[in-house]
Amino acid sequence: MTGVHIRVPATSANLGPGFDSLGLALGLYDEIEATATDSGVSVSVQGEGAGELPGDEKHLIVRAAYAAFEALGVSPPGLRLRCVNRIPHARGLGSSAAAIVAGVLAGRALTPDGPQRMDSAGVLALAAQFEGHADNVAAALLGGATIAWRADSGFEAVRLEPAPGLRACVFVPQDRSETAQTRRLLPDSVPHADAAHAVARAALLVRGLTEAPQLLFAATEDRLHQPYRKSAMPESLELMARLRQNGEAAVVSGAGPTVLSFRFGTDGCTQDDNAVIGVPAGWSVMPLALDRGGAVCRRLET
Repeated sequence: MTGVHIRVPATSANLGPGFDSLGLALGLYDEIEATATDSGVSVSVQGEGAGELPGDEKHLIVRAAYAAFEALGVSPPGLRLRCVNRIPHARGLGSSAAAIVAGVLAGRALTPDGPQRMDSAGVLALAAQFEGHADNVAAALLGGATIAWRADSGFEAVRLEPAPGLRACVFVPQDRSETAQTRRLLPDSVPHADAAHAVARAALLVRGLTEAPQLLFAATEDRLHQPYRKSAMPESLELMARLRQNGEAAVVSGAGPTVLSFRFGTDGCTQDDNAVIGVPAGWSVMPLALDRGGAVCRRLET
């Protein structure tokens, strides 16, 4: 196999109390064509990150692909990537996880017998090791809703089927936020009462995502990480609070600054619909279906 096309969904992690464990795949996609070449590395990018991202071996997808090649014991002579990026970068929608999953899948697919030698669990383990945690990469790889954790043997995850009719509305600011920076705002320990609160809400969130969306408002209450990040993204926390005052199950998406609100049934999601809530100037409002299939890799037609 000399070339593959890969489509990877955006993701939202944490979802309130599910810090570093719960993830959700969203119907917004990056697409990548990866082709083995005789020599060298080249990357072209359209859309998000065009003109900013490296066009050589420093690109995140390339680095993830070569991690997969190394794990499989091969060393291809060259690699060419063509990327069409739609997932906003550094906004809490899993752009780095999508790139890592795409790279690992490309490395596996371009290796003879790669899919037989590295199964989905192997892809997850390598992608999560590369990312440092598994919540986003699990959702990007598996689709739907996911629960990820770190066992003694490494990262693992299970997929959950979201309730029919469940959708998302994301509020995306122009400003960016880096996960490493916002993590520094989190305390080393939290009060026992807040930990107990998070355990109960995270358990309820699983039921809300899969069978009972009416529980999502209560299930997305969080004391574990969102309040500590307010100084870094005050507009996000204020918008989330207004949405919740309006009865919506709203959370900071991942490490932010995007805000996600769950929608169910015929609830709308447009700039006009949400004007009354006070969406900050310059923010975009995006209605998104949930992705239920995860990353897809197929052979390029020759």
